[in-house]
Amino acid sequence: MLRTIGDGPYSLHMRNAWAVVSLALCAAFAGAAAPQTQSKPAAAVAPAKKAAPKLSDGQIEAAIRAKFAKSKSASGFSVRVQGGVAHIDGKTDVIQRKAAASRMAKTAGAVAVDNRVQVSEAAKARAAGNLEQGRRRAQVKRGEMRDSR
Repeated sequence: MLRTIGDGPYSLHMRNAWAVVSLALCAAFAGAAAPQTQSKPAAAVAPAKKAAPKLSDGQIEAAIRAKFAKSKSASGFSVRVQGGVAHIDGKTDVIQRKAAASRMAKTAGAVAVDNRVQVSEAAKARAAGNLEQGRRRAQVKRGEMRDSR
């Protein structure tokens, strides 16, 4: 939901919107008015680098399974790959393991990740408790008093 300061046509939201539109129009006119430069002849252009060969679904799945097997955080998850998209299923008691599984799949070559890992209620409660406690010790700014936990 957008917050506005003030009512009517002069609200902060409307002023920001007009500023964005004005900048976009200026950029468009500046690009159109810029002098056109001549392109280099075809012979002088460096050859384009060849893109890395795309991995097959089976290769991506094998790479993800290997990463999961090496990791203690994602060893209990199942994965399948279709069209380059990794589909991850499983359950965990640690919230961070769900994100770790997604990162491992992406680094293994998946184009996208459909992470359906279910986080336990106990893990959600622990995370909520940590948020309620506020910043952790490593996040305390210099000069602030630390509480005695």
